[in-house]
Amino acid sequence: MEDLKKWDKKPLPHNELAERTILSAIITSTDALEIALQTLKVKTFYFKSHQEIYRTIIEMYQKNLPIDVLTLNTYLQDNGYLKSIGGIDFLTNLVTEIPNVTYIDDYIELIQDKFIRRSLIKLGYAAINSGYITNLPLDTVLKNVETEFFTLTNRNSLLNISSNAELFANIFAQIKQKSLNPSMAGLSSGFYDLDALTQGFQKSDLIIVAGRPSMGKTALCLNFAINILKSTKLPVLFFSLEMSKEQLAYRILSCETNINNFRLKSGNLQTDEWVKLNNNMQRLSTLPLFIDDTPNPSIAVIRSKIKSILFEQNQIALIVIDYLQLMSQFQGNSKIESRVQELSQITRSLKIMAREFNVPIIALSQLSRNVETRVNKRPILSDLRESGSIEQDADLVLMLYRDNYYSLQSTERQIAEVIITKHRNGPTGTVKLLFDSQFTKFRNLVVNKR
Repeated sequence: MEDLKKWDKKPLPHNELAERTILSAIITSTDALEIALQTLKVKTFYFKSHQEIYRTIIEMYQKNLPIDVLTLNTYLQDNGYLKSIGGIDFLTNLVTEIPNVTYIDDYIELIQDKFIRRSLIKLGYAAINSGYITNLPLDTVLKNVETEFFTLTNRNSLLNISSNAELFANIFAQIKQKSLNPSMAGLSSGFYDLDALTQGFQKSDLIIVAGRPSMGKTALCLNFAINILKSTKLPVLFFSLEMSKEQLAYRILSCETNINNFRLKSGNLQTDEWVKLNNNMQRLSTLPLFIDDTPNPSIAVIRSKIKSILFEQNQIALIVIDYLQLMSQFQGNSKIESRVQELSQITRSLKIMAREFNVPIIALSQLSRNVETRVNKRPILSDLRESGSIEQDADLVLMLYRDNYYSLQSTERQIAEVIITKHRNGPTGTVKLLFDSQFTKFRNLVVNKR
């Protein structure tokens, strides 16, 4: 305990010069301000006076007021804050030397580093205090500390609580940035018509891909995964609860090489096909695709593995779980009241994980046999097995339908329909894709639509 008392006397980490430099930059440069608004929170600053100045600048920005040392001084004075931050002399001294705005990201990184160190110290004291609370189960204490530590190491999750001014100022800056550099809001699926309706897969969304057995759900999601890997070069985590990782690898190779899966497994290839296979395997080996084929994993196991990849890779672009009905809420033989209730807890947990890790999660789902009893066999939301919780928690529901699955005389033998039956933040509708059953591969109907 004597050592802890010594630590109490030490000042918390901070960088006064970096904080003053950032404030000077955002007072004198709109570009610097817009960069800061997207990365800095008020509490990232250590000094109360600096926090007050930054909070005031955010309010002025939100109200579309011009920002310079004179207008800032007037606004602070009118609202009774000028004296508390050190008066006009303090502001004047701030902008005496105009910093190089080119290095604003480096200055921001400096004070974020100190802020995270201060947060780590506070977390350390909180962990010590938790150790003395003996009426709390140890598992609860450890889980709480682990969660707080993960939140601390995941910088995007810091300071989830934003003031109204911070929130709308940040959104305004994002909209302005997108107007200058138009781009898709989410991750491109690689299918133009689908992206046009969804604007890509959004971070923190739970996406359900549903269909009857052998409709092509796994193939479609593998296509999503590979397309996103190629375009972002960011890690994709694929939980395969039904197929082994070797089976998935063969499917990926078949899609990429256009060599039949059976011929790949038999090794009966022509010379040019061996070259094509070798080239594609070398290229695919460089992509950060992580496949886990553990059967019947619990939510806790999946969450733990996601965190392990995040600690190692720092970022994940997409998580795919194939499929929902093979998951368990608890490990082992824990008793549950009903399968419907368990699935409800699973889908809710997946949605929470999508938000916690700020990554889109795609979960595949089976459809009930009700589809087979109708004349029109195109699926609807109520066809989802144990559907109530899935409908409620999902942000986007994509249902897969192929007419030739039911009729060999179908006029659309190579057409697959992706039916958007739920879209929390956009329109619903149907997108048609080409499906090549020989290579279990989906393609755009129009080859080049850009």
